[in-house]
Amino acid sequence: MAYGTIRKAFCFTGWVQGVGFRWRAKNAANALGATGWVRNNPDGSVSMELQGTEAQIDGVIAAVERGTYVHIDHMRVKTIAPAEDEHGFTVKDDA
Repeated sequence: MAYGTIRKAFCFTGWVQGVGFRWRAKNAANALGATGWVRNNPDGSVSMELQGTEAQIDGVIAAVERGTYVHIDHMRVKTIAPAEDEHGFTVKDDA
């Protein structure tokens, strides 16, 4: 794991399902070199964990927010322990 690597857990509410949110997150994470996962939740929210530098994580969030049709009303975020052997970014099946 590279120096400066952090991991953040997010929960997004708003117009975040059925608008390409997860695929935009995956494309941005892959382009920026961040790892983690994203999934839809039964309550209409989206959960995501991102790992990388602060700049990589901020870049992924910015890319998702710029997305057409995506409207984030609220974003809950907390810093969590990094995952040691994670590679890539995945879209998980709905919770």
